[in-house]
Amino acid sequence: MPSTVKTDAVLAARQRFFDRGDLPDGLIAGPILRSWQRCAKQGMTGLGLPRIEPLDSHALRHLQDQHGGLRRTSRPELETLRAAALRSDGVVILTDGSGFILDVAGNPGFADRASQVLLRPGVHWSETVTGTNAIGTALIERRAIGVHGAEHFFEPHRMLACAAAPIIDPAGRLAGVLDMSGHAAIRHSHALDLVRFAVGQIEHRLFDHGFEHCAMLRFHSDPALLGSAREGILAFDGDRLAAANRHALRLLELDWTALHRVTLTALFGRITPSDAEQTLQTLSGACLTATFAAPRRPPTGRGGETAKPAPASVARSRPTAEPEPLFSASVRDCLSRTVRLLEADIPVLIRGETGSDKEVFARQAHAASSRRNKPFIAVNCAALPENLIESELFGYEEGAFTGARRRGHKGLLRQADGGILFLDEIGDMPLPLQSRLLRVLQDRSVSPLGGESVVPVNFALLCATHRPLAERVAAGTFREDLFFRIAPFVAELPPVREHPDCIALIRTLWASLGGGAVLPAEAEQRLAAYAWPGNFRQLVSTLRTIAALSEPGLPVDLTALPTAIQPAAPAPATDDIRPLGELTRDAIDATLKATDGNVTRAANRLGIDRSTLYRHLSRQSRRPS
Repeated sequence: MPSTVKTDAVLAARQRFFDRGDLPDGLIAGPILRSWQRCAKQGMTGLGLPRIEPLDSHALRHLQDQHGGLRRTSRPELETLRAAALRSDGVVILTDGSGFILDVAGNPGFADRASQVLLRPGVHWSETVTGTNAIGTALIERRAIGVHGAEHFFEPHRMLACAAAPIIDPAGRLAGVLDMSGHAAIRHSHALDLVRFAVGQIEHRLFDHGFEHCAMLRFHSDPALLGSAREGILAFDGDRLAAANRHALRLLELDWTALHRVTLTALFGRITPSDAEQTLQTLSGACLTATFAAPRRPPTGRGGETAKPAPASVARSRPTAEPEPLFSASVRDCLSRTVRLLEADIPVLIRGETGSDKEVFARQAHAASSRRNKPFIAVNCAALPENLIESELFGYEEGAFTGARRRGHKGLLRQADGGILFLDEIGDMPLPLQSRLLRVLQDRSVSPLGGESVVPVNFALLCATHRPLAERVAAGTFREDLFFRIAPFVAELPPVREHPDCIALIRTLWASLGGGAVLPAEAEQRLAAYAWPGNFRQLVSTLRTIAALSEPGLPVDLTALPTAIQPAAPAPATDDIRPLGELTRDAIDATLKATDGNVTRAANRLGIDRSTLYRHLSRQSRRPS
């Protein structure tokens, strides 16, 4: 049984927090209290079950296929923990990096009881959806955490005792969560340690594939732990740090920002790959026992020759189709609020400059809402011709006008039924249509053109604009009553230039878009200092362009940067200008010296015929000294 003293403290903390609105410092663990505060800030009350709609079978299979690699890598630990879960009348759970449950294994009896609170595959257990719980709170805190009984935010979840740890992949991203859950009335004293150990094994195994082109440094301050899941691992793509595990970063007193920035030479000087153990010294003077393995798939040069090690990967990696949303903490908080408001059927206006990812924000809100399996209908009000927008939005009956489709057209408003309607650039909607839209929002029904029937609709509304709507209201080009209807809450998306850490943003994007090229510090600084009038869209497009103009394994040439970002070329001083003949002689002399006087090799390097080089040499020999 859980400790009576601790249980009494948690109940006292709940009473102070939920009934009196006090902060029960000292009565409850800091991560739990922080989670309660986040939940309360989103408007959660803790009463009843949260509104959750599990994925249907098709969407669940797609999600499980999408995370097939994680599921295969985690299978040995799931099987091991399944035995422990059977003994303790509990279950072991694997989720993806956003908190969707992928697999549940363990005691069937408890699994049936847990399903009453939707602890089953296809359910989203992020903190923003299900309140304080081990899975969702471990994702936010990025640390192992236990949530027992009344520490859960929602009352029905008090039946659970849960222990979870996040799985961090070699790039520092949240890959998933491993969780053990059981009945709160049973003591689960070792659950958190078991989960931590299992996650360590999974993270260690994530380096088994995908790093064949990297040199692998494995080390620990305790030689006995070398080769275990607690060893530090660093993967170097040439000289550049490409991947790491948490143990390595802790031993070297680094964090995840070191990826793609720190070099092997800067950390340890020059070391040679060897199967034998060797001793390394850190910058702080600590001694480590290490093995350093050369790449299993060495780069190849032209003609099949083995190339010399390059400072990055040899093969250009194909960038992802679209990088993951990279929202700041304040935008993520705004996204959580938006989801809560959508669940309460309250419209939200998203405001941001052109290119600030307003539609991406809207789609993320849809994915995190209970309407995620229903339609997301996006309408760009500025892109539809004015003579078509009414028929496209409201639909029409057969024969409503010349050119109307046979059997009519359902219209985008009715297509959004049950889901989310996203009206982008609503500030450009013509005034007459604003009146019709307002009537739809008030009556929750649509009247198709050319028909007398009224069709009820049920959708959540998200609107977006880059225009100052309040000014358009004052100018008489936007209805004031519609503005009040669509904007009870405004989600502000700041421009890229106001991002709290532009260099970190650029590094994260470059990791997926750079194609293996190395982005020098000067290029990072110039990109971070640019104002980015086109915001995130312009930044992503620019990084794709730079990557396409760069070579894998080599630093980006600053001339690949857009003209507005390139360093200004200094005007040559008059005194530094030298005659062309003198420059030619110097180039020939330097090339001959580099090729040990071999005329054929020198001509090849200079890109000229051997006879042309002989003529130049002949002229030089005739020139008076």
